[in-house]
Amino acid sequence: MSHMDRALSLAKRSLGAVSPNPSVGAVVVKDGIAVGEGRTQPPGREHAEIMALQEAGARSEGAILYSTLEPCNHRGRTPPCTAAIVRAGISEVRVATLDPNPNVVGGGVQALEEAGIRVRVGEGEKRARLLMEAYFKYVEEGMPFVTAKFAMTLDGKIATHTGDSKWISGDKARWEVHGLRQNSDAIMVGINTVMADNPQLTARDERGKPRDRQPLRVIVDSRGRIPLNARMISEPGETLIVVSTATPEAREALAEAGFGVVEAAEDDGSVDLTALMRHLAGEMDITSLCVEGGASILGSLFDHGLVHKVIAFVSPTIIGGGDAPSPVAGRGVELMSDAIKLERVKWDRFGRDMAITGYC
Repeated sequence: MSHMDRALSLAKRSLGAVSPNPSVGAVVVKDGIAVGEGRTQPPGREHAEIMALQEAGARSEGAILYSTLEPCNHRGRTPPCTAAIVRAGISEVRVATLDPNPNVVGGGVQALEEAGIRVRVGEGEKRARLLMEAYFKYVEEGMPFVTAKFAMTLDGKIATHTGDSKWISGDKARWEVHGLRQNSDAIMVGINTVMADNPQLTARDERGKPRDRQPLRVIVDSRGRIPLNARMISEPGETLIVVSTATPEAREALAEAGFGVVEAAEDDGSVDLTALMRHLAGEMDITSLCVEGGASILGSLFDHGLVHKVIAFVSPTIIGGGDAPSPVAGRGVELMSDAIKLERVKWDRFGRDMAITGYC
């Protein structure tokens, strides 16, 4: 494993836990040996470069620093990393990719070079940008990176005509979903999914135990119909109910039950999903959002061009039935030429199931 590969693996471990900051990994290398490493800590705490420098200590003098993102050169919640790198005596910095943040972009490299430190940019850039795809979307567009996730049978069904859906995918695929939840800032479903399945919507480990960090649960429920004793209210983590036409009494009851409540703009009797996305990013620092259904919510998101990535788990199972639901509803397209054609498609196998991942 190269030193940049190690930095990327460290960065991956902070996904979902450090937003709105990017998940960064850093390694200090002296005479070809890693002497310090670190990854981004939660907001207000040390960045990856600082963690690596602290571990390396005096061995940082004359060493090379590998970082998956350009070091910051401005004071935010923490002092600039560039100043600490200069003080530590680092002789060279190798950066995977520049930071799109207007407060940083190119400035970190410039500050280091002006201090006489050699800087190289581009090693592992493609992988670094993929790892930080949510951060780039958040910074460049002010929107969360939205992943649509669903499981379906080979004939495109998400449940039988009676509504039974447990389970379409196998254990290995479901554990992969728990990892996806763990790496997301928030997960979202519509009220119909809650009413039909009463889900927990938690991230769990292989033993079925809730993980220490839970993503925010976002329930799109325009009229505030969610049962006050829904299973998720007793689960670790927070739940946000997004309403648009709910009565004041309904909102008050939700708040008293322990739900967070936010009122969103209305769009033809439903929640304005574009406005909701901007609220989640701008007001709540949500950079990554995993949407797990149901068909109406996914359909609306696709109709409005709000989905950036799709992960579809396909089970080699046939349900049949004209009334059995499919994963995506909404208006859809009129012509095949207008269909959403995924790009950068890949296939992964989880037990008997296949996961198809692609970008919109």
